[in-house]
Amino acid sequence: MTQTFEANLQKYAELIIRTGANVQQGQEVFVTGAVESATLIRYVAAKAYEAGASNVHIEWTDDALSRLKYEKAAEDVFARYPDWETAKRDSFVDRGAVFISIISSSPDLLKGIDSKRISSFQKAAGQGLKSFRQAMQSDLVSWTVVAAAGRQWAEKVFPDASSEEAVELLWKAIFDSVRLHAEDPVAAWVEHDRSLHEKSAELNNRKFSKLHYTAPGTDMTIELHPNHIWVGAGSINANNVSFMANMPTEEVFTVPLKTGVNGYVSSTKPLSYGGNIIDRFKLTFENGRIVKAEAEEGQEILQQLVETDEGSHYLGEVALVPHHSPISQSNILFYNTLFDENASNHLAIGSGYAFNIEGGKTMSAEELEQSGVNASITHVDFMIGSGEMDIDGITSEGTVVPIFRNGNWAI
Repeated sequence: MTQTFEANLQKYAELIIRTGANVQQGQEVFVTGAVESATLIRYVAAKAYEAGASNVHIEWTDDALSRLKYEKAAEDVFARYPDWETAKRDSFVDRGAVFISIISSSPDLLKGIDSKRISSFQKAAGQGLKSFRQAMQSDLVSWTVVAAAGRQWAEKVFPDASSEEAVELLWKAIFDSVRLHAEDPVAAWVEHDRSLHEKSAELNNRKFSKLHYTAPGTDMTIELHPNHIWVGAGSINANNVSFMANMPTEEVFTVPLKTGVNGYVSSTKPLSYGGNIIDRFKLTFENGRIVKAEAEEGQEILQQLVETDEGSHYLGEVALVPHHSPISQSNILFYNTLFDENASNHLAIGSGYAFNIEGGKTMSAEELEQSGVNASITHVDFMIGSGEMDIDGITSEGTVVPIFRNGNWAI
């Protein structure tokens, strides 16, 4: 590890703690990350304690062991999620902890594994973590998702480089994406947050009732929730403390009306889901429901995703990202949704966020669902944007306003 890289890693850890998690005095911190990322995780823990954390709990993962379990464990293991795992996370939520997820896994981690095992565990985990995810999706607690350069992931992104060079290139791309090389990265994120909030405010003032998407392989109309709120970048938890849920982030997003989606949409980037790649896929909607799902790669995995539960047949998020965003202009295909969704307009199969409608943070799950916000044990973003996409906003009076032209903002 060179001195420069080590300095950047410590600088990154500080940005995660100060801007992403915004750790408060006396707060507990729950970190999930791979053993391969141990150096970064140690720095994150150190910076958390420096910020006043009372306790930093590390939840270690290991890709090799994860795959081994899918290959060798008994079938019934994948059909249940341990009660103690549910209780552990819920107890940290109850104590107001902040959750940091450091992702680094290979997009092909579970390639070749029986898809029924993957689907079974996704359903079990979704059910077991339901209350935990609801706490996150209503901003009850602070949380942030960031990345570390895993070797197998790096080799997937940069296949023509040596293994060591690929890891270096991926670290550089990660650092660039989070504005680490700005003179003051924390201040740079304050400005970025302000910029995205301005765009959200403009869309909220327009009060569009529908969005119409057109692009090669896409012709779709999405009716927005009548009380929708566009949100971008920073969030506020139940204690009025700000945090940045995703780093990087380039999106502004809101919630559709569950039954208001009609037409068809085609993916523009591969989707890494359940340790597999789903690519070149098309979804067809009628009255909000996915009635056909077709993929050239990963058809079975896509179908199982759609059939996770009733809510996974509907959308929960609509997100806008200009084609000229920094990650898109890097021309790097990350095979990772945290990055690829911030290079492209995208949608999400599954649950909607409570904070995307007026008064939603204080609503129960049942009230949200009754109002037209989709409920599901899953939430999976997929990319649909390109330089050929146009989006029109349609007001309740029927006025049509260009929002995107050729993949970029038109308002």
